[in-house]
Amino acid sequence: MSAGFGALQGLKVVDLTQMLAGPFCTQLLADHGADVIKIESPDGDMTRPAGPFRPEDTGRTFGGYYCSINRNKRSIVIDLKQDEGRAIVLALAAKADVVVENYRAGVMERLGLSYEILAALNPRLVYASIRGFGDPRTAQSPYVDWPAFDVVAQAMGGMMGVTGPDADHPTKIGPGVGDTVPALFAAFGILAAVMRARETGLGQYVDVGMADSVLALSERIIYQHSITGVVPGPDGNHHPMICPFGLFPAADGTIAIACHQDGFWKILCDLLDLQHMATDPRYADFKLRLANRQSLVDTLGARTAQLTKAELAARLGGKVPFGPVLNAAEIAADPHFAVREMVVPVQHPGHDAPIALAGVPVRMSVTPGGINRRAPWLGEDTEAVLREAGFDAARIAAWRLAGIVKQHDPEKETNP
Repeated sequence: MSAGFGALQGLKVVDLTQMLAGPFCTQLLADHGADVIKIESPDGDMTRPAGPFRPEDTGRTFGGYYCSINRNKRSIVIDLKQDEGRAIVLALAAKADVVVENYRAGVMERLGLSYEILAALNPRLVYASIRGFGDPRTAQSPYVDWPAFDVVAQAMGGMMGVTGPDADHPTKIGPGVGDTVPALFAAFGILAAVMRARETGLGQYVDVGMADSVLALSERIIYQHSITGVVPGPDGNHHPMICPFGLFPAADGTIAIACHQDGFWKILCDLLDLQHMATDPRYADFKLRLANRQSLVDTLGARTAQLTKAELAARLGGKVPFGPVLNAAEIAADPHFAVREMVVPVQHPGHDAPIALAGVPVRMSVTPGGINRRAPWLGEDTEAVLREAGFDAARIAAWRLAGIVKQHDPEKETNP
């Protein structure tokens, strides 16, 4: 990792997270230079065996899921079931700026690693949790003990209720936004609390609920219901309040058009040889276009379906709000994502070719973030982290012998 890497250089984070929501949050911090120490059990994060794996990765060590959200981190293995293992975490937290965890409510208390215990050791500590329905410290949800994953948060946070072809077919959004959106909010909350702690010397607890975060992202449904009394439902691939604003067929796929404003609407009609629509009184302004949405969508779609995505891009690109629906292969070949470094090849041990990972979208002119280190082997950094924490070689060796900690040994790997 290069000197001066990232705006968060010097921020020390103890990462007690697993699966997607927590690791994605700490990945955001690591991508901008934070020193994220990922504490794993002897079996490793649950995503390590999830894949997908390259054929040459016979040891099934570097699966895509784990590699993507754990880049730029250091891995240390500690057995939290043992008293001395938990004592090591206490020692690390005493010198950290941030602790992040996403266990179910009560787990960290049972381990003796609660916010209250860690804050007593380190008053400036920012302690963040991500749970399905939040933590009782800030508000006691009746669902506090319910386990939750992405699909549950999407369902209960209101997102699925307005996604899909119609009211009878609520639809899950493809990416795991029920996890990644809470992660984004948690990263924001952490940095806000760190900023405050640096001013006052006092940390605080940051509580993020997955369902709450999805609702915050779906904010439109709340004011719509409050103002109109109507319960919003799915509108398929078009906007409920403006038109045209949605997806339309192409001869070889699908495109997005957002030309609800009068100026763009007239230009769109001209570029697609639909001058008769520009002068049709049914579409004279944005209110009339919305009132006559179905006929507009049908007529406009019949025209776009005659042209390929490339032909439509040649006509519409840069002139009106337009974009083709791209798949992963098309994104990998697209010049925008190349020049913006949003598809990043990262070499991993035992792999014949790099694994491409999604890049860092927040670009900074002076302290840019980036993918500066691959995801770690399980326990790759155990000894280094413990030495930095002040533990001597003899004690570390004793802990390794007792199975309290584990250091990665390349010679024991199937594919070193």
